[in-house]
Amino acid sequence: MELRHLQHFVAVAEEEHFTRAAERLLVSQSGLSASVRSLERELQTPLFVRTTRRVMLTPAGRALLTEAERILAQVRSAREAVAAVQGVLRGMLALGSEQCVAGVHVAGLLATFRRQHPDVEICLRQAGSGALAEEVASGRLDLAFAVRAAQEDTDQLRVVPLSSEPMTVLCHPSHRLAAAGAAVAPQELGGEVFVDFHPDWGTRRTTDAVFAAAGVRRAVALEVNDVHSLLELVDENLGIAVVPRHFRHKRDSLTALTVKGTSESVYETVALLPPPQGTSPAARALLGLLDQQIPCPPDGAEA
Repeated sequence: MELRHLQHFVAVAEEEHFTRAAERLLVSQSGLSASVRSLERELQTPLFVRTTRRVMLTPAGRALLTEAERILAQVRSAREAVAAVQGVLRGMLALGSEQCVAGVHVAGLLATFRRQHPDVEICLRQAGSGALAEEVASGRLDLAFAVRAAQEDTDQLRVVPLSSEPMTVLCHPSHRLAAAGAAVAPQELGGEVFVDFHPDWGTRRTTDAVFAAAGVRRAVALEVNDVHSLLELVDENLGIAVVPRHFRHKRDSLTALTVKGTSESVYETVALLPPPQGTSPAARALLGLLDQQIPCPPDGAEA
């Protein structure tokens, strides 16, 4: 089994199309097809279901994809490690981040990294914490900044705590909660209409867990995938939101209340990494910059 066969297989799996994969790899379509067929002969099983419009992975193909991505990531890390020993950091840094994570000014961090390591190509993917954890574990990402939900250390994933902050309820100033005082309990919010993020977001998972532990059922009627839409909906008095404390600085017109009966570290920002032996030099260099007190927006807010 050759590395180029795995590279070709992964490209076809990601593009779901032989022509697009060949264009991406700068190889002929016939050569790409022959490479995949060679891999299928070696493994003695079809890896794709081919149609006139697209190709789809077979169960065997899905199983191979996870391992192929991990192998290619390890090979890339090995090459970058050798380059680092020679005094030059090069290659690619594949970074993931959930929106508006506290304690990490992602844009400033990457700008400093680029100035120090101009030969490293930076790729950034924004997604929910659940998807980010899967991509780090599979080797598609070098590291990710996320909100801890159910992630724990495994053989493929390390979870490194970075910062924490309490829950805050945001509501319109005319909402009944605005006159309730500085704090409310989860039990007081059961009948409210909520604006919240997609269930894959770490903030949503954490909020769901807190309300479930309190025995409170809540209705998320307005589900969004970005912070600004959430704040706009609350600002129009269409619902309330339970969010990390630093969100309150993004919309001064809203009323903010703390949530009683919850820990002072409900939302925890973490770095998700492969095991130490699988962590790339670029990822280690980026984490090293966090110790140099990269300036963050007020109260850890990240745009």
